[in-house]
Amino acid sequence: MFFLDYVGNRLLIAVIGGIHVFINHPLAVGAYPLVALMEYWGFRRKDAEWDTLAYRITFVLFIITTSVGALTGVGIWLSTALIAPFGIGSLLRVFFWAWFTEWLVFISEVILVVIYYLTWKRWSAGGWKKVHIGVGVLLSICSLLTMVIIVAILGFMMGSGSWPADRSLFSAVFNPLYIPQLAFRTTYAMMLAGLCAWFLIFFFTQKRSEFRRRAVRCVSIWILAWAAPFVGAAVWYWNKVPAVMQANVDVGLLTQRFMNWHETFALIIAAAVALIVIAAVIGAARPRLVPGVVLLIPFVMGLWLLGHFERVREFVRKPYVIADYMYSNGVRVAELPVFQRDGVLTYATYVSNRTVTSGNMVAAGRDVFMVTCSRCHTSYGVNGMMSKFTNLYGREPWDADAMVAFVHTMHTTRTFMPPFPGNDKEAEALVAYLKHLQASPELILGAQADWLPKPQAQQKPSGGS
Repeated sequence: MFFLDYVGNRLLIAVIGGIHVFINHPLAVGAYPLVALMEYWGFRRKDAEWDTLAYRITFVLFIITTSVGALTGVGIWLSTALIAPFGIGSLLRVFFWAWFTEWLVFISEVILVVIYYLTWKRWSAGGWKKVHIGVGVLLSICSLLTMVIIVAILGFMMGSGSWPADRSLFSAVFNPLYIPQLAFRTTYAMMLAGLCAWFLIFFFTQKRSEFRRRAVRCVSIWILAWAAPFVGAAVWYWNKVPAVMQANVDVGLLTQRFMNWHETFALIIAAAVALIVIAAVIGAARPRLVPGVVLLIPFVMGLWLLGHFERVREFVRKPYVIADYMYSNGVRVAELPVFQRDGVLTYATYVSNRTVTSGNMVAAGRDVFMVTCSRCHTSYGVNGMMSKFTNLYGREPWDADAMVAFVHTMHTTRTFMPPFPGNDKEAEALVAYLKHLQASPELILGAQADWLPKPQAQQKPSGGS
């Protein structure tokens, strides 16, 4: 079983997925329609400067989307298949034809990107220019179709709607959060595309030129045109999020340590959106007042807001990875009573121990940790189990009975945690493994952890291997 300790499996997926979203939303979904519109403006007005600007921005899009964008897209599939095979497998079964269609659209999108960029200058004269603009429009449609399909799956993970009853693809796709989230993501992608173009205008136009001012004004108007629909979509989306998920937002924004600051942080987010809109208003009304280098700040702020949105979206649906169907540890809700009766190791695929005995407590406990905890937790690193229990029980040797009781009831006080999917013996084995790590810190090479017990308090585990 794949396990990336210290960094954590969850963080690995988050980094790959985050980079992909940072590229997909502003540079693919939003930017290609904007670039196609710039090319059309240049064609209609016979303005070569617009055409040159559109071509240079397309070069950036072409390089990034076909390299980092494509690699992170594949990386999402690879990492989820390694770390959460049951979750991605379930989504594949439910959305098989949607995934199939998305891959066809994705392949078409890649082909069109290559054609659009490489034929730009060759098709710049006569009727071929209209054909080239048509390719840009078709590319924009394919980019939007990718969003249309993927958001259906993302919405399903937050609310499956009537799918548990009828198990149809139609009800899965048109889940309660699909249209609101699609509206939110699409309008925000268009705004981010404008912010990205703002930044690139600084490099691709001459300083203090009349064209730079016109370009800044036009892109500012583009941003403002999408700002009102974005705010409306955000409110609509928020109102559709289930109340139980809304209750997790305070932790999702800033983690448990800073959850009491969530109202202040929400104000900071609102202020960031307001500053972006104010910058767009200034850019539309007085483009000369906007220094080129300042155009980078709204773009960075936009990506920062997108990153926080993705973080919160991933967190609020806990304890589920697929709402009301599968817990974040890959255990289906329907399977939980069976696992708690027979033991999760009995049915696990990649474990060395099927049963817990007095002679394999530590080894079996490690298997329990890998199967039930490792998708979200590490042993000592990011979101580490050792630091969590140190916060609860201190640095002295931990009390096994208290820990076992906590393992069985943790989901009642920490509602974002799934119920422990094992039996009593497996809970005891998990605790034995954690106490073994506490008593034997030398097993974790190079760890600089604040959970390490005082030397005189260290004890050898009573059992294990």
